[in-house]
Parts: sequence; C-alpha cells; structure tokens
Amino acid sequence: MSQHQAVKQIEIGPFTRAHGQITLPGSKSISNRCLLLAALADGQTTLSNLLDADDTQVMRAALRQLGLSVIDQGEALCTVTGSGGRFPVREADLFMGNAGTAIRPLTAALVMQQGSYRLSGVPRMHERPIRDLVDGLRQIGADISYLQEEGYPPIQMHAAAISIPEVVRIRGDVSSQFLTALLMALPLLAREAIRIEVIGELISRPYIEITQKLMQRFGVQVECPDLHTFVIPAQAALQAGGAVYKSPGRLAVEGDASSASYFLAAGAIGAGPVRVLGVGRESIQGDVAFADALAQMGALITKGDDWIEAAAPENGPLHGITIDCTEIPDAAMTLAIVALFASGETRLNGIASWRVKETDRIAAMACELEKLGAGVEAGPDYLLIRSPTTWRSPRSGIDTYDDHRMAMCFSLAAFGPNALVINDPDCVAKTFPHYFAEFAQLVSSA
Repeated sequence: MSQHQAVKQIEIGPFTRAHGQITLPGSKSISNRCLLLAALADGQTTLSNLLDADDTQVMRAALRQLGLSVIDQGEALCTVTGSGGRFPVREADLFMGNAGTAIRPLTAALVMQQGSYRLSGVPRMHERPIRDLVDGLRQIGADISYLQEEGYPPIQMHAAAISIPEVVRIRGDVSSQFLTALLMALPLLAREAIRIEVIGELISRPYIEITQKLMQRFGVQVECPDLHTFVIPAQAALQAGGAVYKSPGRLAVEGDASSASYFLAAGAIGAGPVRVLGVGRESIQGDVAFADALAQMGALITKGDDWIEAAAPENGPLHGITIDCTEIPDAAMTLAIVALFASGETRLNGIASWRVKETDRIAAMACELEKLGAGVEAGPDYLLIRSPTTWRSPRSGIDTYDDHRMAMCFSLAAFGPNALVINDPDCVAKTFPHYFAEFAQLVSSA
C-alpha cells in the first residue's frame, strides 16, 4: 500500500500572478548522498540545510538500524558519527519506502559490510529496476538474490568473498543511481585502482558529477579518463588499516534545484519576478539548467552565485521548444506544464528514465495533460505537448499517482483559466512537505 493512504484533495487557483522569493529546502539527491558518506567516514559530520522529508527520513532510519549515531538537531541540522567504513550491525531487515536515492547506494555499501541484509519498500519500489546494480555487484562476488520478481526489490544479500575484476561494467541508460552506488561503495575496497566502465549511454550525467564532488569533499577523488570510464585510485588508508572517507566536519546541503523549477516556472508563467534562494551559478546540480530551458522559451532569467530569478517575457507569450532532457530528467517534468502556456509545440526528448521513476511519468503526464485539454503525443522516450485550444477542468481532479513531482508540477496548471483540484497533495512529503504552503505565499488571483 502507499505511504500516503488518505484520499484527499485541494482546490487551487485560478492564479494570475506570481511574485516574491523563496528559500529552497535542501536537495534530496545531495542530502541522501551526504548522509551515507558521513556514515561511511571517519569522524563526526554536521550537515546543515539537510532535507527533512520522507526519502531522507528513510535513509536516516536505515542508518540508525545499522548502528550509526544519526542525531537530528532541528533547523535542518543533523550530526552523523561515522563508522570508518564498517557498520556496527551485520544483520538487518531494512524498509526503504520508495526512495531510490536511498536503496541503491545503500545496497552497494552493504555488500562491503559482509553481513546479511534484506531491503524492501512500498509496492512501487518493488516495480523499480535494480538489476543493473545487482549485476554490477555480482561481478565483484556479491551474493544477492531477488525475493520476488527477478530484477526488482525486495532483495537479500549475504556475506561473500569479494574480488575486484580488471574492469567493473555497469549499464548507464536506466538510472545513473546505479553508477553512483558503485562509485560511493567501491573505494572501501580500493587497495589497488578500480576501473568502472559504463555500457551504453550514461543518462543524468550531472547527478554523477554531484556524486564525484561530494566524494571529493569526503577525501576521495574519482578520475575520468573519458566519458565512459571512471577510475577510483588506490586508497593508501586501506594499506594502513585506516578509513577511506574522512569527515569534512561541517557540510551545507545546497537547495533543491529540481524543486526550484516549480517556482521559476511560476515566475515565467505568472509575470514574476520570482527569486529562488539556495541555488545559482555556483550550484553543483544539473537541474539548474532548467532556468536555461525557460530562457529558450522566452522567460527573463537572471542569476547570482546562490540565487536564480525568473520573470515572464516582456513582449508576447512563452514559445515552445524542442529540447534534449537527458541531463535534467526531474526538472523536465516542469517543462511539460510550462508548455501549456507556450505558443507552438514543446517536445521533450531523452526522458525514457521517466518510466522507472516513482510512477511511469510519461504515461501519467500524458493522461493528466489531456484532462486539461492539451494535445499530447507520448513515445518511449519523448513527450510532445500543444497548449489547450479550450481549457478543461476535470471534475475528478488531477491524479498524482503517489508521485511528489506530479503534484508539484500540476500546481502550475492553476495559472490557467479554471480552478484546479489536485488529488492526494500530501504525496509531496516525499521531498517537500510544505510545498503547497510555500507556493501559496507567491501566487495571487489579483
């Protein structure tokens, strides 16, 4: 069953204006990477602006169950006392909810612990593929079995003899999280250099760059001799019996660039300006490129080191574009809603990964856009959207599929001519529990 059981609706809009500024919550991707790296490191790490939402609570709960000290101190502060690479608990049954950023890297880290671990989640998690990661880990000797459907959680792992081959190979065309998991875990075994090769296309490359930059903050540098090869250098600390990862002491989590997309889009659709604080020119997140996509559609974009501002075009409406979204898969969902307010067609290419997210986002987005009167063509890896000739207001409301990003995206459709009902709005708790309250502060009908 879903984590969000209550059948609930909210009615919002119609809105005509968006104006103001918002401080973003911490990035989910960065938060969960930092929690795991801090747990694997030697020393105590204080994380500030850490996201407090379902997905990060899942990771914190799992780390505590594994014997780690993870202390929430309020005001988005959390202190993690690291294990030096060896978790105290060697047998556990871990519930991972629907948090891909938690289950995948944690699976790889647990293989290194030589214990017995079971990982499961909500029903949708059991539909999200993990085969490519398991195949990668089996190359080094991991003993992992599927407990239900082949290729999907829940999974069971047992202690096994680990041996690093000359090259570890992993596919990159389903999810970049599989490569992230290997990159974060394999340094724990790197008595000699470890070479990882990506088979096929590597999607969402900016998320790999986030992983590399955070690993560097914890003392491990990954080398990239070419676009498909990653080399983890031999870790001298292992020869001396020490810990590979070293705590940086204190680390601030960037604001969530994917969440920024909703507020920047509101500024572009609803006159603006709307300024988001917490990401900017210095961001390590690829989703800040969403602002450049808005600029291509005609929005007025300005940037500082840690802020971005969006406003509507000075003359005329936004216009449709064709764009490769391979590197901004989450923020690309917001472009699908912006397309409702743009002249011409908008085509989003390179979004095959949408099908294995919290829901099949290509199918879900096409269905809900059509409810509003949009013209939609959906393919295996693309979505084409034409703005409504006549806007419709579905009586049954917009379904959100227990997918936080569906709920947040479709809030923007309330800038159309009709009030909008959104079903199960509480699903935003996965990454942004107070989203609708924050959104309400920026929008008006005046």
